[in-house]
Amino acid sequence: MAARTIKPSLYISVDIEADGPIPGPYSMLSLGAAVAGRQGAGGFTATDPRRRTFYRELRPISAEFVPEALAVSGLDRERLAAEGADPGAVLRQFASWVREVCGDAQPVMCGYPASYDWTFLYWYLIRFTGASPFGHSGCLDMKTLYATKAGVPLRAVSKRAMPRHLLPRSPHTHHALDDAIEQAELLANLMAWDGTTTE
Repeated sequence: MAARTIKPSLYISVDIEADGPIPGPYSMLSLGAAVAGRQGAGGFTATDPRRRTFYRELRPISAEFVPEALAVSGLDRERLAAEGADPGAVLRQFASWVREVCGDAQPVMCGYPASYDWTFLYWYLIRFTGASPFGHSGCLDMKTLYATKAGVPLRAVSKRAMPRHLLPRSPHTHHALDDAIEQAELLANLMAWDGTTTE
């Protein structure tokens, strides 16, 4: 039997800012992404996450919002209602960008944690483009990756509890592109970590 050819993966760090807990009733207001690295037969190779990025601010899709959720990003919802980009156009541009940066690799969305951002991203991709370049499961959660390598329960994971050398240099600002870049740095550190160094 011939050996199965495994395509390399391109890890794309994604962060979204939204005005509520779930897509549909609430809106994704900004989308940031940065290429974090590539993994093939030779292992993981990190890339400079500032080199290939994507950022857009979107028009809300409903009148509903949760003030506390909106306050996290500091985005002006009224401005976005008037000036934000059309969600369909943004998601088509994003899908094209993903295909362009991936080349022969398969895209993997990654986040910290991935669950919230993936929920909005996947819903928006299906709703506005009919397909996802990540498929239905091309998603990596960095909290799970850390918990597995560190041998700790998932719910015990926090950045405060991580060894200092794993933490990104870039700040967490709640600006979607800044946070995508920060997460890409964290992924590179986690992928290089053997799980034993604790300082």
